Amino acid sequence: MAASSRAQVLDLYRAMLRESKHFSAYNYRTYAIRRIRDAFRENKNVKDPVQIQALVNKAKRNLGIIRRQVHVGQMYSTDKLIIETPEKPRT
Repeated sequence: MAASSRAQVLDLYRAMLRESKHFSAYNYRTYAIRRIRDAFRENKNVKDPVQIQALVNKAKRNLGIIRRQVHVGQMYSTDKLIIETPEKPRT
């Protein structure tokens, strides 16, 4: 993989993870982060430049979808789950 495409892929990976952390719903947030990590690990050994470019284009489309879904989720947010609230120490 060329240095420029490697940098582009890493920037895209970071952007997708960063944007996924903005999901208001815990289940969507954890699923998105897990799915992004799995997809990038699955394709880390791809060497064909044409296939790399196709995967980068797919990831860019998915980043746009994530951004739209984050905005929609923020418009219709719900209360946090019990698992998301920090535990208070007992005194």
